[in-house]
Amino acid sequence: MFTVGHLGLLFVCLHCSAADAALNPPHDLNVIALNTNYTLTWDWDQNHAGPDPVTFTVRCAGHHQLNRKKPRWTTACAETAGRSCDLTGLELLYLGMYVLQVRTNLNTSHSDWTSKTFCPDKEAAIGPPSKVRLGVAGSSLDVFISDPQSSSNSSMREMISDLYFQVRYWEQRADGEVEKPPLTAKGNMVTLSDLTPWTLYCVEVQSRYDFYNKSSSFTQPLCVKTEGFIPWWMIFLYFLGSLLICFLLVLIFIYGGHRCFQLCKETLCPGEKLPLQLRQDDSDYPCLIVSESESDLCDLVIVCSESAIQRNNADLAVDSAAPLIGLEEDSSGGRHSRHNSSGSRDSGVYSAGGNSGALPLGAASSSPDVSRLHDSEKMKMLSMSSEVKVPPVIPDEGVVDMEV
Repeated sequence: MFTVGHLGLLFVCLHCSAADAALNPPHDLNVIALNTNYTLTWDWDQNHAGPDPVTFTVRCAGHHQLNRKKPRWTTACAETAGRSCDLTGLELLYLGMYVLQVRTNLNTSHSDWTSKTFCPDKEAAIGPPSKVRLGVAGSSLDVFISDPQSSSNSSMREMISDLYFQVRYWEQRADGEVEKPPLTAKGNMVTLSDLTPWTLYCVEVQSRYDFYNKSSSFTQPLCVKTEGFIPWWMIFLYFLGSLLICFLLVLIFIYGGHRCFQLCKETLCPGEKLPLQLRQDDSDYPCLIVSESESDLCDLVIVCSESAIQRNNADLAVDSAAPLIGLEEDSSGGRHSRHNSSGSRDSGVYSAGGNSGALPLGAASSSPDVSRLHDSEKMKMLSMSSEVKVPPVIPDEGVVDMEV
C-alpha cells in the first residue's frame, strides 16, 4: 500500500529522470591545434536549458585506457561556463592518441558525455619558422631559418624528424615582381646564388611535413639588396674624397689652433704699442723730448758750485802777477748760452763771450792748479753732455751763463 511519502519520492525520481533526458549534451567537438598548443571547442543548444546557468566538464584519457574496466581520466576543465577548454597544460604526447569527453551540467543534473578522438601528430597543424634572417654575400643571399617552436620552446624537429622548409623568393622591380623557382631545404640554411647584382630580392619561408601533407603559412617577406663588383674608378673616387675630407679637417684643426694661440698671446702678452718718440734708447738715462729746431737753438750750460768759484777767485788773487794764459778753445764753436746785451749780473758766476776780445776772470790765472781744475770740470761736464743727448737748461738766479 502506497503512502503519501512514497508518492512524493516517486514524483521526484520521475522529475529527475525527465530533466536528465531533457538536458542536451554538447556537440560539434573540434580541436584547434598548432604545434603542441591544443584547444577543444564545442557547441551546445541552450534553448532546452531554461533560465538556469549551464556549465561544462571536460576530461581526457589515453585511447588505450578505454580497454580497462576503470579508465584513468584526467579532468582538463571542471564546471566551466565557456565553450572551450585549453588542453596544452596536459602535455599530451605528440605521437599519442587520446579520447576527449565533454558533458553539460545543470544544477545537479548532467547530460551524457560527448567523445572525440584526437591524435596530435595527425591533426595538429604545423607552424611557420620562428625566425628568418638574410645575409648578403656578394651577389648571393644566405637564408638562415629557425625551427618552429613548441609550447615548451623546444624545436618541433624533435617531434617531426621529416620537417623541412620551402623557400620562395622573387626579384622586386619598379614594374613588378619576377618570381624565381622555389627551393627546399632540410637544414636551417639555404643559399640563393646566381642573383643579379645590386638588385632587391624578397624572401619568404614555410614549414612542410609530407607524411600528413602538412604545410604552414609563409613568413612575412624579407627584402634585401644584393651586392656586386665595385668598379676601380668608383674606388678611386672614394679614395680621393676621403683624402680631401681628411685634409680639410686637418687644415681646419691647424688654423683653429693657430688662431686660439694668437688670441691667447694677444690677451696675456700684448705687444708694445708705444710710439717711437716715447720709446727709450739703449742708454739708461732719461731724456727730454726736444724737437730738432729747439735743440739747435740751445747751447751747452756748465753749472759750477759757489765754493769752486770762490776757490778760483782766491787763487786768482794770489797769482795775480802770473801771466795770463788764454784758453785754447775757439769761441767760434757755437758753445754759447743765452747772451744778455745789457751785461751779466754779479751773482758769483761770470760769463765770457759777451764782448769780443774780453777774457773771463778765471782765464787770467796762470796757476797750473787752476787750469787743471777748469780742465777737470770741463771734461766732467763734457762727458755728461755726451751721455745726455739734450742738456738740461737750469734756470737759476744765482748762476750767470758762462762760456768755456
